[in-house]
Amino acid sequence: MKTAVCLLCTASALCFAAPASAELPEGVQAMIDAAIATGDEKKVETVLELARATNPEDLAKIDAIEAEWIAAQTARIAEQKAKKEQEIRTAGIFDRWSGEGEIGAFQSSGNTDSLGLATSLKLKREGLKWSHLLTGRADYQRLNGETSREQFLAAYEPRWQFSEDLFVYGLAQFERDRLQGFDARYAASGGLGYKVFDRDGLKLSVKAGPAWRITEFRDGTSNSRIAALFGADFDWEIVKGLTFTQDTNALAEGGGEVQVLVDGSNTSINLVSGLDFKISEKLRSRLSYAVDYDSNPPADAVSTDTLTRFTVIYGF
Repeated sequence: MKTAVCLLCTASALCFAAPASAELPEGVQAMIDAAIATGDEKKVETVLELARATNPEDLAKIDAIEAEWIAAQTARIAEQKAKKEQEIRTAGIFDRWSGEGEIGAFQSSGNTDSLGLATSLKLKREGLKWSHLLTGRADYQRLNGETSREQFLAAYEPRWQFSEDLFVYGLAQFERDRLQGFDARYAASGGLGYKVFDRDGLKLSVKAGPAWRITEFRDGTSNSRIAALFGADFDWEIVKGLTFTQDTNALAEGGGEVQVLVDGSNTSINLVSGLDFKISEKLRSRLSYAVDYDSNPPADAVSTDTLTRFTVIYGF
């Protein structure tokens, strides 16, 4: 009996007396704790690798610390994602909107050689799968008491992102451009799109689908036609704060789109190339050059207009 008690006491002592090698050196542990406190994943990885290199006898302990860190990070990210999704699901119809306003001067050549005022407004609402984009633009000028330019555009584009790269889009648009010979042009389109690149500093997406267009000309005539639409959206940050955008857009001018609308009698293309320079977090300047082309313009208009703009943009 006494022998059994002695053996039990010895076993208990062995269980509760942790060997010195089970604990990391105080300096190493402090260094790891400091890195973890920053929340910087790269810093933590670097410190853990240094700890492994300088303490090869404690690899199991360091691996356990890393596993605990990864588990905590995974849980935190999942919690943040769930919270964000809940905020989006419960957001009201007037919530989660962002946008930008643009104002500046332009110089044009083609049907007119003049200076004028250009303004635009863009609003966007993003959800879990759906996004909504509203665009408005106006170019207007009076010269010697007469209106020499009167161009307006309003567009609405909903988009459903049904996979990481693929999306379905819709587009409804109104245009007025007296220089190109029409008082009103209505267009509707829908189709598929694909994100080719979607990373910081480089974004490219393309889309295509059928379209329907009604044009009301200045002479009182009108026509409606089935058409085809192709679009692309390209943005490239050349250096920090300086971004190149490429727009070619027959239906809507946005911050880096390419769209071409083709029907049996008239192909319309709007090509816009621009340079955005970031002034502050919300303010940036833009220099852009636009080409508007109609393959079959009215008799008193030319097929190509060009427009150079220098504008200031405020994001909100």
